Amino acid sequence: MDFDTWEPVYETILAEFEFPRAADERARDLLADLVTDADTLTPETLDFTDQRVAVAGAAPSLADELDRARAADVVVAASDAATVCRERDVGVDCMVTDLDEWGDVARTLTAEGTPVAVHAHGDNEPALRERVPALALEAVLPTTQAAPAGPVYNTGGFTDGDRAAFLADHCGAAELTFVGWDFGDPDLGAMKRRKLVWAERLLRWLERRRGEHFSLLDGRRNAIDESVLPD
Repeated sequence: MDFDTWEPVYETILAEFEFPRAADERARDLLADLVTDADTLTPETLDFTDQRVAVAGAAPSLADELDRARAADVVVAASDAATVCRERDVGVDCMVTDLDEWGDVARTLTAEGTPVAVHAHGDNEPALRERVPALALEAVLPTTQAAPAGPVYNTGGFTDGDRAAFLADHCGAAELTFVGWDFGDPDLGAMKRRKLVWAERLLRWLERRRGEHFSLLDGRRNAIDESVLPD
C-alpha cells in the first residue's frame, strides 16, 4: 500500500470520526523522535513472500481458533492477541499495536527479537512516551496512519487488526487467514463498533485488491458500504 492510494480513505476516516490530522502527525513525529537514534525495522525487513499468514485478532473466539494459526507459516497478532497466542504456545512472528493492550507483551517480544509494529495516532502520545523507551528498538517497526516520515512508515489500515492484515499484504503474504475476529461482539463499546465497521470495509478493500476470498467476510459482504472505497 502506498500513501497516495491510502490517503483518500484516510481522509474519509478522519472526516467521519472528526479526528484531527494534525494530531496524528504530532504523534508520528513524537514516535520518530523516540526512535531517532535507533536502527529500527522497515517493512522490507519483514518478508512474508510465499507464506500463509494468520492474522490474529483479539476477539474471545481466538482461543478456540488457534489450530488454524498453528497451521499457518506466519502469525501476525494484533494487540492482546499476542498474549493469547503465547499463553497457548502459538508462536508470534510479528505484533501490531498502538500500545493499549493489557500487560507488557510488546516489550517481551522486542527483547526476544520479534518484530513489533508500533503505531502512533492522535490520542496515544502518552503511551508512546511511556512505553516506547522500554522496547528493544531494533525490533520495532514504527508506523502511522498519516503520511510516512523519517523512520515511520504507513502500510495501510486503521485498527490494529486490519493494519496487521495490510502489513502482511505489504510484506508479500501469499495467503491471509483470519482467527480471533468478531465484528458483531455485543460487549464492545460504541466507538469500537464504529471502528470495526471500518475494519470490515478495509478488509473488503484488501480482499478485492488481492483477488482473494476472506472467509470472515462471508455473509457480510452485501452489507458493507463500499462506496467510500477506491475502485
